[in-house]
Amino acid sequence: MVREYDIVILGGGTGGYVAAIRASQLGLKTAIVEKAELGGTCLHRGCIPSKALLRSAEVYRQTKEAAAFGIHTTDVRLDFSGVQQRKEKIIDQLHRGVQHLMKKGKIDVFQGYGRILGPSIFSPTAGTISVEFADGSENEILLPKNVIVATGSSPRSLPGIDFDESRILSSEGALALQELPESMTIIGGGVIGIEWASMLHDLGTKVTVLEYQDRILPTEDEHISKEMFKQLKKRGIVIHTNVQVESAAADDNKVTVKAQMNGEEQVFVSDKILVSVGRTANVGDIGLKNTDIQLSEQGFIQTNAFYKTNESHIYAIGDCIGGMQLAHVASREGIIAVEHIADVQTESLDYSMVPACVYSFPETASVGLTEAQAKAEGYTVKTGKMSFQAIGKALVYGESEGFVKIIADEKTNDLLGVHMIGPHVTDMISEAALAKLLDATPWEIGQTIHPHPTLSEIIGEAALAVDGEQIHG
Repeated sequence: MVREYDIVILGGGTGGYVAAIRASQLGLKTAIVEKAELGGTCLHRGCIPSKALLRSAEVYRQTKEAAAFGIHTTDVRLDFSGVQQRKEKIIDQLHRGVQHLMKKGKIDVFQGYGRILGPSIFSPTAGTISVEFADGSENEILLPKNVIVATGSSPRSLPGIDFDESRILSSEGALALQELPESMTIIGGGVIGIEWASMLHDLGTKVTVLEYQDRILPTEDEHISKEMFKQLKKRGIVIHTNVQVESAAADDNKVTVKAQMNGEEQVFVSDKILVSVGRTANVGDIGLKNTDIQLSEQGFIQTNAFYKTNESHIYAIGDCIGGMQLAHVASREGIIAVEHIADVQTESLDYSMVPACVYSFPETASVGLTEAQAKAEGYTVKTGKMSFQAIGKALVYGESEGFVKIIADEKTNDLLGVHMIGPHVTDMISEAALAKLLDATPWEIGQTIHPHPTLSEIIGEAALAVDGEQIHG
């Protein structure tokens, strides 16, 4: 049986299901093909489960430190099985919510593996979708006017180091741990590596981080990276930079990592290792060979600014096209692609407007250019910086380390970038993102009245500091 649609979306992750909802809103007959669960990596194997674990780690740490607030506790213990059960409960609730949204939007969901067919008896052009089902039942044929590829990505490893998800873990394997290891070596000091390092340390695991570049969080502003390194080291997390990992060998009890560091071979032994060195596009077996779609050297689908591929009726969004590989980016890309298909007025995404967050302790958040990037692009910059130590609410919270840094163009006073590290900054970065969107100047941010006492006061103070007019610093 052949079913006709206006749009068929390959992948029901954050990008895919949001695109489907937008298509439904625009009156387009829409279907999603998803091989596993709606919500994809973000909901089931990424953003949500990792943040659930991070929250449990935060509560555990805060409980052990409660004496500083005049609260004395006894018999504080970690029930990791309970931590995992809470994580699964959150995932299940959100998953049911996405399923409800599909029914509400009258979006057909096919749980199976979708592949793009070439020109055939069904269509003279590539784009027909064949859905293969796990139970071996007859394939379903979907005939869409347009296709959106939203197949996401998978954890990437290093040459010669294969995930066994027992001793050598990807982030997905780490989320499925039933017991906490006594020690963990984390290969990669980017966002995922640092979040796991912070979490595992708070849960009682001895953590060592090995980073190839000369600093952790290498895509963040250098001042943020240095502050994160300082705070993690202060907490007892071991971090080595300029490390080239050569091999990892697991036996029944330990994993041995061999690496080059400072021109010498170093050996790191731990119960388990986590490899967090990036992600690779899920495009290997979805029928791209039947199309004229081009891949980049890194294996990501190439598109134009509205996510159209070389096939005019096939679009691609999210992790499978590379870029920032963030859930909120995939969602916006999906909306833009659908609106472009529907011939609704839409604008391409300015990625300098996209906030990025690290949910470790401390948290980091940023939007726009780093100071180094701004200078490399030819800007003459001026900066304002304010410490959380000057913010009353931060002292009340007992978390006064960190700062907010604002970068502006000295000639035009345009806001170029905002970078934060400290308590709840992932919840505050949206103010900076809105300021970027509205082309606000630091002066305008400084003139915005921030209620006292709040953590957000630091944004106004940092904005005033750009011109040396801060009140509390």
